[in-house]
Amino acid sequence: MVNEKIKKPSPSIDEWLKEAKTDPAALQEGMFLVHNGVVRQTPKTKVRQGIDDGSMVKGMEFAYDASKVDAAGDDIMYVLIGGDIRPHVVDALQFLVGKIKSECVTEIEQK
Repeated sequence: MVNEKIKKPSPSIDEWLKEAKTDPAALQEGMFLVHNGVVRQTPKTKVRQGIDDGSMVKGMEFAYDASKVDAAGDDIMYVLIGGDIRPHVVDALQFLVGKIKSECVTEIEQK
């Protein structure tokens, strides 16, 4: 795992969408979705499992395997998905974000 504290500039979502729409394959797309993951104050265990230990998240230690992220094909914090119809796009976003979170990154909440 690579544990880096690199502050990269956030992409312009408008520019990113313009670029995606200029691709010849975009003529077949009917929808684009953008996912922007952020650090949530409420711990994951409380949100997903209902376990409340009274703590709050103050930050996140975030490490990733660069080769796996490159193989998945998208950035860690921003994901843009395009597809022909809404159900396909939603499913694709769910699949890719799940894959990135389960196989490519390690998240440790700082409380």
